[in-house]
Amino acid sequence: MATPDETPAAAAAAAAPEGSSAPTRPRKGPLSFLSGSLTSFGLGWLALQLSFRVVGWYGEHPPHYEARLAQSIAVFMKTLIEGMSFLATFTFAFVGLGLLLTFVRSLLPGWSQAEETP
Repeated sequence: MATPDETPAAAAAAAAPEGSSAPTRPRKGPLSFLSGSLTSFGLGWLALQLSFRVVGWYGEHPPHYEARLAQSIAVFMKTLIEGMSFLATFTFAFVGLGLLLTFVRSLLPGWSQAEETP
């Protein structure tokens, strides 16, 4: 019986007979890496399109206020929004590139042995 302060995983490990290990999830295969890479590249493409639209919108509608503080805040917000949209673009692109390289590496001979060694 598990005590109230034990986590469910700890209670299950304590209930397992000696010599048996907890069930492990199978390793990810090349198809998972490829689908993740394509998904990330797709989201990166959408983020790039959004970035271009944000830059275009601010190009057509520049912030203009009489008060210096309001103008400063508006320019800050414009820079922040444009920066975040491009940051999302490059983040998705680099994750997609990393998964693509992992996919290629998983196709090379000896990948399963390399994954098993500590």
